[in-house]
Amino acid sequence: MRLFLVWILNAIALLAVAYLYPGVQVEDWKAAAVAALVLGLVNTLVKPVLVILTLPVTIVTLGLFLLVLNALLFWSVASLVPGFHVSGFWAAVLGAILYSLIGSLLSMLIPEKSS
Repeated sequence: MRLFLVWILNAIALLAVAYLYPGVQVEDWKAAAVAALVLGLVNTLVKPVLVILTLPVTIVTLGLFLLVLNALLFWSVASLVPGFHVSGFWAAVLGAILYSLIGSLLSMLIPEKSS
C-alpha cells in the first residue's frame, strides 16, 4: 500500500513540476503516472550502477556530478515516455531538482510504518 501511495505522490509531484516550470511538460495524469513509474524504476535499477561507475568524477566534483546524473536520467525518461517532455539539459537539471524537492515534501505526508 505504501509503495502505491509513493507512486501516486510522485506522479502528483511530476504534475506540480510541470505546472511550476514551463521547461517540463506533462500531457495528463496518465502520462505523469507512467513517467513516475519509469522514473522510480530507473532510480532503483540504473542509477546505483551509474553512481558507482561515475564515482571518481563525483568525488572530484565534491558530489555535484550527482546533479548532472539526476538530470540525465530525468531527461532520458522524458525521451522514453510519451506525453512527458523536457525541453533541454538545463530544464532537466531544474526539473529534477524540483521533482526531488516536491516528492520529498509529499512523502512526508505518508506515516512511517510502526513495527
